[in-house]
Amino acid sequence: MSDERYNFRDSEGYWQQRWRDARAFRAEPESDRPRFYTLAMLPYPSGFLHAGHLRNYTIVDIIARYYRARGFNVLHPMGWDAFGLPAENAAHERGVHPAQWTFSNIEQMRAEIQSIGVSIDWEREVTTCLPDYYGQQQQLFLEMQEIGLVEHSTSFVNWDPVEQTVLANEQVKDGKGWRSGAPVERREMAQWSFKITDYAEELLAGLDELDHWPDKVRTMQRNWIGKSRGAQVTFSLVGSEETLPIYTTRPDTLFGATFCALSPAHPITQRLAKSDPKLAAFVRESEALGTSEAAIEQAEKRGYDTGLEVEHPLIAGARLPLWVANFVLIDYGTGAIFACPAGDQRDLDFARKYGLPVIPIVQPADGSSAEIDDQAYSGEGTLINSDFLNGLSTQEAKAVMIAHLEARGLGWGETRYRLRDWGLSRQRYWGCPIPIIHCPDCGAVPVPLADLPVELPEDVSFAKPGNPLDHHPSWKQVNCPSCGKPAVRETDTMDTFVDSSWYFARYASPHAEVPLDAEAKAWMPVGQYVGGIEHAVLHLLYSRFFTRALKRLGYLSVDEPFTRLFTQGMVTHETYQDAAGHWLAPSQVTTNSDGQSVTKAEGAAVRVGPAIKMSKSKGNGIPLTELLSTYGADTARWFSVSDTPPGRDFEWSETGIEGAWRFINRLYRLFSDWAPRADSSAELQKQQAEDLPLRRLLHRGVQAIGNDIEAFHFNRAIARVYELVNRLPDALEAASGPARAEALRMLALSIAPFVPHLAETCWAMLGQDELACNTAWPEVDAALLEDNSVTVAVQVMGKRRGEVQLAKAADAQSAQDAALALPAVQRAIAERSIRKVIWVPDRILNLILD
Repeated sequence: MSDERYNFRDSEGYWQQRWRDARAFRAEPESDRPRFYTLAMLPYPSGFLHAGHLRNYTIVDIIARYYRARGFNVLHPMGWDAFGLPAENAAHERGVHPAQWTFSNIEQMRAEIQSIGVSIDWEREVTTCLPDYYGQQQQLFLEMQEIGLVEHSTSFVNWDPVEQTVLANEQVKDGKGWRSGAPVERREMAQWSFKITDYAEELLAGLDELDHWPDKVRTMQRNWIGKSRGAQVTFSLVGSEETLPIYTTRPDTLFGATFCALSPAHPITQRLAKSDPKLAAFVRESEALGTSEAAIEQAEKRGYDTGLEVEHPLIAGARLPLWVANFVLIDYGTGAIFACPAGDQRDLDFARKYGLPVIPIVQPADGSSAEIDDQAYSGEGTLINSDFLNGLSTQEAKAVMIAHLEARGLGWGETRYRLRDWGLSRQRYWGCPIPIIHCPDCGAVPVPLADLPVELPEDVSFAKPGNPLDHHPSWKQVNCPSCGKPAVRETDTMDTFVDSSWYFARYASPHAEVPLDAEAKAWMPVGQYVGGIEHAVLHLLYSRFFTRALKRLGYLSVDEPFTRLFTQGMVTHETYQDAAGHWLAPSQVTTNSDGQSVTKAEGAAVRVGPAIKMSKSKGNGIPLTELLSTYGADTARWFSVSDTPPGRDFEWSETGIEGAWRFINRLYRLFSDWAPRADSSAELQKQQAEDLPLRRLLHRGVQAIGNDIEAFHFNRAIARVYELVNRLPDALEAASGPARAEALRMLALSIAPFVPHLAETCWAMLGQDELACNTAWPEVDAALLEDNSVTVAVQVMGKRRGEVQLAKAADAQSAQDAALALPAVQRAIAERSIRKVIWVPDRILNLILD
């Protein structure tokens, strides 16, 4: 075999240009081929790409190239989630306009994505910060408002004091802003919301139909939607005609109630706090906890006794103290609870802290004691200390209690959801303007469709804190479209998750003068969607809601946006820090003669951390440009999916990619050596005996590779290629020229989804004029897939000496002839003669000697 090396620098640029010239990856609107839409989640243009991005885009590209070869009309687009706070922060830090920073990053990332040979239809590129995109989004907002899916109201919101903007519940992580990490505050503000709760039951039920989604994602969405069946119970304030409605999912525990508690944001709390400075201070202290359930769960349970009491609705004369508690949420239920300390750990912790009674009301199903020490019991069992519920199971008791409350006018059964409406107002500049004009006389007036898009002004200043649109000298000043009097524009912009909640449909009609045209209906839903598990609730839930809204508006004909969802694993790498704690890039670190990690520049000691997801903040990303300049795109692509199933995390290593580079060169040399000895001009004799081993090897291998690609077993498919290449030289040597040509063509096309540039080079070596990417996947001969041979163990005097491949049902003489050709058998027999042959058909041949 030759020692020539694959010249990826010349090859990759050449084939990428050939693909562009041929518009090889254009999705054809008029094609009669079956359509297949595959897509990677919309990337944010943050700057350079690293090996983690490479793996994500390679996974999707393998699928796109494979299905294109299988005869599908493939749509594989790309765009940019280009609005957002990082660009606005860059404007502050670098003194540049957000658009300049954004478009510079897009240019860089587009070039880097193109350099890895991804088969994208760039004619459909979408950029969310361009008016031709967000103007259509503004129209959708107004149309959704017309059908009642948009609301403007005053409510409590999550306020990020660092980013100076509202956050959706889903954007609050452990009580902190998902980007800034700052503790989130509770504020009451007027804001615009999408009424996603109108679709709560549909979104929940639809999960049962998504059988090609990961179970983990569906479970996360079910939990977030949070359907529960409970009761609305009415309590009366003692000494007042005022009532206190409380929603509970455990009406069976009412006889165990020992106190009631209000949220710090409850209207009664707010009213009392106006005349009670100590309560007002407690409310302020509680608001500083943050907003997430996790933060509240971990915080010390604290309360304030209002001095008021409520009447127990079921026990005549019984009164319960009314507290304000820091763990009661205003936006869950009614913002008030009755507390049964025996059945809820938070209630129990609170009761123990303030010396409140605890009444056991459930005898555990396992027969253990019903007495409560420091652990509440929330499991199944039989009701005790509960009047007419005694002896009933917890499930039976719920139904009986609801019926009892309804019969006496004390409450009613009710189904509720944890899901809240999607607050979309954000107090920032770099986002889609909300197309509303506020008029003193007419109120909130929609911008006329003829005046869309409402474009962002370019001359903004970030010198003052807060939203630059608020203090722009002229942009917000406008006349009311209804009455003509002076009015002001809405200065809030939309949450950027709005931008990414319908982009996949816009790809299907990216140049339409309306939000979506008939092409969107033809292409949707996305057949294969690929992205990170971190988007399970935020992006994926919003997209499912938006798709239903688009169907209701007549733009789409499907309920679900993504038929199949694959969540890829992360690419990880060790982290490095110097003595001062500064993060170091892998390129700054080397290993000294003692095997210790040190800096390349000074040889100073380096602290090596665990392998974690590649990120800019930790400096452990391997820049894509560095990989491509050293090894080329095909090597990087091959290694990124070779060792680990794509659904699992994958640790990047230098030794691993060097091994991939060696194999790429081995593949190249295989074709260099054998292409001249392959004969495409002569007709292949399909049943020619000397060709059958080679043909069986390739047909079976290609069939298995295709099956593995369809099942996302890319690492297994690559392992099959390794096996083919290991066995090919001997098989090629024994075969005819036409059989060699067929085998090499099949091999070139089967590696094309993984290493497309090398595949084109090898394809051209075989004298093919058509591009490999436009060539059909190899057809396999079903007859060659049948396993007509068996492996027979060969023994001499009962001791195993080797094995032979025989046709099924071969006779004893054929087996003996094949066995005697084995050198190990010949040595074992030496000068002795065979006295007896023991033959177990298709299994064992044992030679007994004199």
